[in-house]
Amino acid sequence: MNLSLANEGHGLKIAIQGEMGSNSHMATAAMLGNRKGLEIIACSVSAEVLAKVVSGEADGAVLPIENSLHGSVAEHYDLLLELPVRIERESLLRIRHNLIAMPGVKLEEVRQVMSHPVALSQCRRFLVEHPEFQVVSFYDTAGSVKHLMTLGLRDVAGIAPELAATEYGAEVLVAGVEDHAENYTRFHLVLREDAGDDYIEGAVPADKMSLAFAIEHRPGTLVAALERLAAAGVDLTKIESRPVPGSPWEYVFYVDVRFDRRAKADTAVAALRKHCRMVKVLGQYRAA
Repeated sequence: MNLSLANEGHGLKIAIQGEMGSNSHMATAAMLGNRKGLEIIACSVSAEVLAKVVSGEADGAVLPIENSLHGSVAEHYDLLLELPVRIERESLLRIRHNLIAMPGVKLEEVRQVMSHPVALSQCRRFLVEHPEFQVVSFYDTAGSVKHLMTLGLRDVAGIAPELAATEYGAEVLVAGVEDHAENYTRFHLVLREDAGDDYIEGAVPADKMSLAFAIEHRPGTLVAALERLAAAGVDLTKIESRPVPGSPWEYVFYVDVRFDRRAKADTAVAALRKHCRMVKVLGQYRAA
């Protein structure tokens, strides 16, 4: 079994998708920020994030899995199923979007606004109120602030967390430009599948499990699978389906369940394995 990182005597390397100052950076700090020697590795795309975990270049990754307004991050479900990784923890982060520009820039000087497409879609009301802005999609929220600061663009603003302004020396022009205050993203801390249970110090007893399963394409098979979960005594809190690559109109189902005893989770998995042609436990962890 792997020793915990604290016992190994080195810092923790965590990969994220996006730049420093992003929401993923904030989620990482919220989950692990008090850990001595924490190093965050910023990556451009999610596949690169988990590739670093699998290769051992990073000890783990923090990835968004679901937003309360935008819904699930489908790509991340696919990667969790495909790769030898597991979910270790989850956290909830309230999302605040801010219009950020170079120091001294006035709102009336801004001609272009950049950010990640999801962030832009969550700030439609503000953007409609400012038809003078040319709206441009960018690969990352914090990355848009990094970009405008690096190039010295005084007619461009980014929509990003306040941390991005701090990280790159920019200023918040307008705070809280999101359409809905009740905007939360659920993040997962992901480790290699073979990491020991004590790999991350401070683990707590699990009461939630994420599963992926595939069933035979026959009437009633999904209902039968869900009945087995109910009979095991676990509480189904989410179900999501994703297409199987190369098999049109066939799907993998992703479910989250809550349980009050580990034995119930074990019973649920065993029951599904008898019924489904594929079952993968994506992780057992403490619900946020």
